[in-house]
Amino acid sequence: MKRAVTPGTFDPITLGHLDIITRAAQLVDEVIVAVAASPAKGPLFPLEERTRLVRESVAHLPNVHVMAFDGLLVDFVRSVDAQVVVKGLRALTDFEYEFQMAAMNYELASEVETVFIMAPPQFMYLSSSMVRELASLKSRTDRFVTAPVAEALAARFA
Repeated sequence: MKRAVTPGTFDPITLGHLDIITRAAQLVDEVIVAVAASPAKGPLFPLEERTRLVRESVAHLPNVHVMAFDGLLVDFVRSVDAQVVVKGLRALTDFEYEFQMAAMNYELASEVETVFIMAPPQFMYLSSSMVRELASLKSRTDRFVTAPVAEALAARFA
């Protein structure tokens, strides 16, 4: 069984994230969406809420599961017996950062492959930080996130 991990902070999960997860689910038998604690990033939503929102957003994908993690990604990947890390790329700046991370992960766990999936044009500009900014300014976010996420953002900034 080919198992992939799609990691991220998902603060919050966007339709761009969901696109990458959906496409990864077509390539492997199982995808585990790994929601990173990322306390240094100072996330808007606590880990438990981000995990719940991701779970609700991927509920329609039968071979996708969601787990929270803290620590090194390669340690998590090994713990769930996955062989692949799937990351989405939007722009050149994403590539530079993700290339460094992939190289470090390879150094730490050469048995784990990193696969990049390019975001489609309609999501190349989309980021969690942009969605948070829109929500903080009381703008609608339902074009960029799932309904549960839009509701959580509206409640957070009410």
